[in-house]
Amino acid sequence: MAEATLHTAPLDKARLLQWLQTYGVYAGVALLLVVNTVITPHFLSAENFRTQAVQVAPVIIVALGMALVIGTEGVDLSVGAVMALAASVTALYLGYGLLPALLVVALFAAGAGLANGALVALVGVQPIVATLALMVGGRGLALVLLPQLKDLHNPGLASLGSGDIAGIPYLILIAAALALLIAFVVRRTTFGRRLLAIGDSRPAAQLAGLPVRRVLIVVYVLSALLAAVAGVLATARLQASDPTSLGNLMELSAITAVVVGGTPLSGGRVNIGGTVAGAVLIQLLTATLIKHDLPPSWTQIAQAIVIVCAVYAARGRGKR
Repeated sequence: MAEATLHTAPLDKARLLQWLQTYGVYAGVALLLVVNTVITPHFLSAENFRTQAVQVAPVIIVALGMALVIGTEGVDLSVGAVMALAASVTALYLGYGLLPALLVVALFAAGAGLANGALVALVGVQPIVATLALMVGGRGLALVLLPQLKDLHNPGLASLGSGDIAGIPYLILIAAALALLIAFVVRRTTFGRRLLAIGDSRPAAQLAGLPVRRVLIVVYVLSALLAAVAGVLATARLQASDPTSLGNLMELSAITAVVVGGTPLSGGRVNIGGTVAGAVLIQLLTATLIKHDLPPSWTQIAQAIVIVCAVYAARGRGKR
């Protein structure tokens, strides 16, 4: 009997950890929803849900790109700087029209992603070092292009930031569409399978003849483009370009969402649904603390606790 108990306890712990790895982020979101329903006035109002969804949309978009990078066993610390750069470029070229401005933003973002990807895939620089360089230099360039906050007055940009379809804001629709697209790419395309194979074992992927360098470069370009989309949407929502503060600590929020959502830092797996839920969890946690008049420092402490819990739950979750 004692022997059976000894064998059952580790098994139950393993099952609990596996459950937490798979469903913990969704349980966390559900718990926060229930708690806020009880203790937060007017939490169930449609306006509150709309506000929370609009605020989390840019985080989700950035986290989608981060999930792809982490899936290759990398990391992209430059996403916040790319958001700031997108804001500066939007303000500079908006006078030529919204579409030309967006095209120039895409070119800048693609160039940033290409630089990151080339350093990682061709030069062999560690991802954290390569993207750290652009994290510093990219924001510096954004401030050179636009040294201070600038109010923007463009009907198209205003519509992008505050418009809706059937009551659903464009920001939410764009984030949802991108999440579905990235999930399809990861699950159903050859590129997605190659991405996961590289994250699982880059030497094995090279021996198998996969285009490792090309895939890595494309992954970093996609991450930068998604960060630029988030930067444009955040700028449209604010109707102002502020490269000084826009995107600050966004890389940490994105990494948190990805890790809490069940994507291992060791690569080889990408959980898009969990990443979206992770971003929502962080947003709800932040909103809860703010609504109950707790200082921002408590939000950072709470996020740190969530990260530690996620990393603990991920122990033993290897590559597949």
